[in-house]
Amino acid sequence: MSCARTKAPWYDGGLSFSCLGCGDCCRGPGGYVWLSEDEAKAIARALEQEFAAFASRTLRNTLVGLALIDDARGNCPLLDSNGRCRVYPVRPRQCRTWPWWKENLASRRRWEDLASRCPGMNRGVVHSISAIEKAMAGKPSGAVPIPDS
Repeated sequence: MSCARTKAPWYDGGLSFSCLGCGDCCRGPGGYVWLSEDEAKAIARALEQEFAAFASRTLRNTLVGLALIDDARGNCPLLDSNGRCRVYPVRPRQCRTWPWWKENLASRRRWEDLASRCPGMNRGVVHSISAIEKAMAGKPSGAVPIPDS
């Protein structure tokens, strides 16, 4: 009988991260911000907008779910003129779980590449492997379609 051992992930000693609120992870083309209908409604309330109006201007249906529509430069539409999140307390789960995404943790090299662009990575609070894995489990892979008003 053999005992299969699972190799510990490279980050098994934990990783440091403290969000500085700079918005760097919210700018530039090349991604989707997925969110649920409940998250979208909470954002609309935080912005003091009717949900239908908010949805028509800010949300899109994709083949895999509901997502925010980027501005012309590829930036998140929820950033203010200073590049800060206008809805930080109710931001989508995908945003709340940054940088604890499976693809970000695939290798130390990937993590360090991202850290070169995110000033909150590799500084501040050390998160344990269990906290990281809990956050990773909370990242959505898609969401629900935009409701008919």
